[in-house]
Amino acid sequence: MRTTTLGKNGPVVGRIGLGTMGMSFGYDPNGRDDDTSVKVIHRALELGVNLLDTADVYGPFTNEELVGRAIAGRRAEVVLSTKGGQTVDENGIHPNAGRPDQLRAAVDASLRRLGTEYVDLYFIHRLDPSVPLEESWGALAELVQAGKLRALGLSEVSLEEIRRAEKVHPVTAVQSEASLFTRGSLGDVLAHCNEQGIAFMPYSPLGRGVLAGAFSKPSDLPEGDWRKFLPRFGEEAMAHNNAIVDVVRGIADRHGVTLSQVALAWLLEQGEHVIPIPGTKRLKYLEDNAAGADVRLSAEDLAQLDALPEPLGASE
Repeated sequence: MRTTTLGKNGPVVGRIGLGTMGMSFGYDPNGRDDDTSVKVIHRALELGVNLLDTADVYGPFTNEELVGRAIAGRRAEVVLSTKGGQTVDENGIHPNAGRPDQLRAAVDASLRRLGTEYVDLYFIHRLDPSVPLEESWGALAELVQAGKLRALGLSEVSLEEIRRAEKVHPVTAVQSEASLFTRGSLGDVLAHCNEQGIAFMPYSPLGRGVLAGAFSKPSDLPEGDWRKFLPRFGEEAMAHNNAIVDVVRGIADRHGVTLSQVALAWLLEQGEHVIPIPGTKRLKYLEDNAAGADVRLSAEDLAQLDALPEPLGASE
């Protein structure tokens, strides 16, 4: 596994990370298997996929416990990323927990569930519109000084918000949805990250499974899977977007690799500290994704991928 650093001054991590959300939240709710998920995390560490990403609302709360179970006795091998600042109820997830007291409590609760004394990277999952960013960020900066957090990140933010945070405390990483299907953050936000040596961690780098060739029509999705409610997974949208997938498949076939590996290799070309965090709960897909770090695309491949049209349907 090729490596980079988590931002210009961060620890060494594999070029591909592992998102753990789907192991216990969101996708295929009937397919949860914690024992297999622990094996996937252990295999990830063997492969050099040492950046593990979770969040308190995944589950809710059970995903951090799962990750904590998996890394027990192996904490030194892991660069651990989690997130807070949201609440979850029967109506969904809400960005309403950005007050300093809420964040302090959330960090302590995450540490307990993860079974660790510190987190390497802590994100504000979504900014609380009722709390000034500077207050939330300042509270987390105090927890860095206290040794509970090693570094801080922001998720789904604008360039202006990154700059505001930087005036209070360094931004080590930015996490946004980004893929060949979702490129909104690959403009000024990514450019700033590259200029400043900030890690950029694309989540859903495989277009929520479409760029892995997993689904070609809505009926392919498991029952209860929340992707069924996303516009991009409607009948018309998927029929349109399959043509984009076919272009990626053509490049994959030329190289003798998989769709996923091409999609991840393209993201790695976007910057030295770009670290995609594809999620999976299956060993086969983990190993496939990890091998994407070694795929090298030609200038012709990159030009063809850069020129892909916009997909049909919003991603959320």
